Amino acid sequence: MKINHFKLNPIHMYLLVALRVVIGWHFLYEGIVKLLTPGWSAAGYLLNSTGFLSGFFSGMAQNYAVLSLVNFLNIWGLILIGLGLFLGLFTRVAQFGGIALLSIYYLANPPFVSNTGAGFEGSYLFVSKDFIELAALVVLSFFRTGKFLGLDGLISSFFSKRLQLVNQPERKEQPAPAQPDINGIKRREVIRHLATLPVLGAFSFGVASKLKMYSGEEQGLADAISGASIKKFEVKGIDHLAGELPKGKIKDKIFSKMILGGNLLSGWAHSRDLIYVSSLVRAYHTKSKIFETFQVAEQCGIDTLLSNTVIGPVINEYWNKGFGKMQFIADCAGLNYDGTGTPSPKPYNEYIDIVKQAIDDGATACYIQGETADHYIAHNRIDEIVGAMDLVRDAGLPVGIGAHRIETIMRCVELGLETDFWMKTLHHHNYWSAKHQEWHDNMYCFKPEDTIRFMESLPQPWIAFKILAAGALRPEEAFSYAFRNGADFICVGMYDFQVVDNVNTALVALDSTQERQRKWMA
Repeated sequence: MKINHFKLNPIHMYLLVALRVVIGWHFLYEGIVKLLTPGWSAAGYLLNSTGFLSGFFSGMAQNYAVLSLVNFLNIWGLILIGLGLFLGLFTRVAQFGGIALLSIYYLANPPFVSNTGAGFEGSYLFVSKDFIELAALVVLSFFRTGKFLGLDGLISSFFSKRLQLVNQPERKEQPAPAQPDINGIKRREVIRHLATLPVLGAFSFGVASKLKMYSGEEQGLADAISGASIKKFEVKGIDHLAGELPKGKIKDKIFSKMILGGNLLSGWAHSRDLIYVSSLVRAYHTKSKIFETFQVAEQCGIDTLLSNTVIGPVINEYWNKGFGKMQFIADCAGLNYDGTGTPSPKPYNEYIDIVKQAIDDGATACYIQGETADHYIAHNRIDEIVGAMDLVRDAGLPVGIGAHRIETIMRCVELGLETDFWMKTLHHHNYWSAKHQEWHDNMYCFKPEDTIRFMESLPQPWIAFKILAAGALRPEEAFSYAFRNGADFICVGMYDFQVVDNVNTALVALDSTQERQRKWMA
């Protein structure tokens, strides 16, 4: 029986080489981007893992040493696999390495029914972009494209020629070569096997151009000191942490002196005239990014989140999946806002339901939100504040009252409302937008001197918030101002890449509070 074997002609092989180079381009680009992105981590991807191996991948993200190793292997695996495919160097090793890496990506987030459709770009019901590239590499592994066109072919020819010379019997006269060669390899063959180098050069030029473009953008930004934009910054990792963040006590609960503010995480942003900020915050803080921010904060010693009650389901998922033990102080807001931003109180039963939900969601402490307390006190709705506080106290949790206006705190003290802690804004007015005659989302502590003076007389712990005036003040200045003027804790909204710097700044501020008049109440 005669069997017809299908043979690839050179055109077929060149097409397969082109496919190999394209995949190599993708791997190499992904690796270089991750290498050059300050603070890049696979934590978010791992925490967002789904499928039957989600616990395994999430566990990697929770262990700092393992995560560091995963980040290193991921970056350099992509780069080395990309170079191998690009150049046809150790091609089969690169192909199987790529297959292994893509298999891990596929298993971490398999495109099953729940992970396909809108919002899951690149996932097409069991088939994903990773799977398509993986399949292409499997096909390529059956063809020796590296020996056909690549450094593998050059190395193979070199050793083959050497072997022939060693095994060839001695002759008195050697015929002259038909054309110049390099160590027995014809120059034309050398050029053919190095054909992908110009493509790699084009790739390198493209990456360099992109970096140059970023550099040009940086140079066009305003100066970090005199302008409203930061010129450039360095993202610091956990290894740059300067020390251990101290803790304080509220009632019978222990909290870190710096508390993670939840506005950015829950989609609330004081953006002044920057109309894109709220959308940017919501786009950046996906669930996986929120989890990653929690974990970075915990690794740096921040053990408490203070946030609106809407974050309850998210923090519960964080706990239930074993990602961490971040505590939760619930900001119990009881106001509705109309189209003009004018507040009105929620019906009492609705407000009580909000407080109950915060307790059921596992809040470590609760407080009457600042604007709510300001409004309720100004409109003499004292019984509603007392009812909400009694509910928290009956649950055995620390209960507090917040305020933007010091008159609210004064009135609460005058009424004899018993709290376990206070939440009060604190910042000075030495920034440009504070000079506006009317309020335009530009000021949150209206009488800082009166605040400092009155809060000094109170025996309960004080958590100072809005200390950065919603981003108008630098942490180096604001943290020191808050601790020096009586705050026992500071609540700071921050992105994941700011955590290490902010903790280090808080440590410096805590060490330089010799001028503090108020006793530490926590």
